[in-house]
Amino acid sequence: MRILVTGGAGYIGSHAVRILMRAGHEVWCYDNLSTGHRQAVPSGRLIVGDLMDRVLLEATLRERRIDAVMHFAAFSLVGESVSNPGLYYQNNLAGSLSLLEAMRAANVTRLVFSSTTATYGNPARVPISEDTPQRPINPYGFTKLAVEQALADYAQAYGFAYAALRYFNAAGASPDGAIGEDHAPETHLIPLVLQAALGQRAAVHIFGEDYPTPDGTCIRDYIHVDDLGQAHLQAIERLVPGDGLLCNLGIGRGYSVREVIDACQRVTGREIRVAVGPRRAGDPTQLVADASRARQLLDWQPAYTSLEQIVDTAWQWHRNHPHGYQTERTARSNAVPQAA
Repeated sequence: MRILVTGGAGYIGSHAVRILMRAGHEVWCYDNLSTGHRQAVPSGRLIVGDLMDRVLLEATLRERRIDAVMHFAAFSLVGESVSNPGLYYQNNLAGSLSLLEAMRAANVTRLVFSSTTATYGNPARVPISEDTPQRPINPYGFTKLAVEQALADYAQAYGFAYAALRYFNAAGASPDGAIGEDHAPETHLIPLVLQAALGQRAAVHIFGEDYPTPDGTCIRDYIHVDDLGQAHLQAIERLVPGDGLLCNLGIGRGYSVREVIDACQRVTGREIRVAVGPRRAGDPTQLVADASRARQLLDWQPAYTSLEQIVDTAWQWHRNHPHGYQTERTARSNAVPQAA
């Protein structure tokens, strides 16, 4: 298929692009580079554009003869969504609606959507199945849930075929070390811990040690970014016109903040200092996926099932790219010119 990947220069999108290309699909990335990285996109595959640019979107879909879309482009910082909700409703919701209308005009009706566990809010029980009530507690979660509802309505009214894949905590990096995680600011736990291992942070901050868990810290389900990309590949090959797939993506095993720090110490062989502070408002105690539906409907199985496997791939990336993609730019700019 000819596939357009919105947000294809971002962390998860760039990994999905490589998996799609290895599977033989023709892939184009559509990204405004506000948070993505040009270096993460294969040469000649990037179209720089914004979701609100309907003219460019529609022209891209028509001229590239796109068969299906993978939609990763979104802002995803929970705290920022609370302090600046307008940004999130404009980009995540209005931008997604702009994309859907451009797709409808170009007669492209297949889409895989990057959704999130944040649509569940504070679940009453774990593991979390797709039947768990969706009660988001922040604008980020609300915008993702609103797009899920729009997709269901577009499927019923216009015959769209879609999948909404609800991620738990994406982590890790491509095992070949070519691409990885590079956010500014960084908010994900594993890269924050690895930055402390590299001496880029004085300590890792734990927000609360009084949760009702074995060691008092929050528990999360971490899934390798390549396993997410593989699930997208298998979802796009199973879309049904007029219907939608709703699947959680996780490994079904939770790890506490303390367990993540301990795993990072074992993988890196370095001592990592810790600073403990009070809880952050809105942090659920435990988020663990029931991903049995994805296994059944997508014939999907995560390849990375242990925390140390996931951390090891992240460590290889961060150790070789201590300043993310900027490391490569700096290395090139400092290279000694060779004589002709």
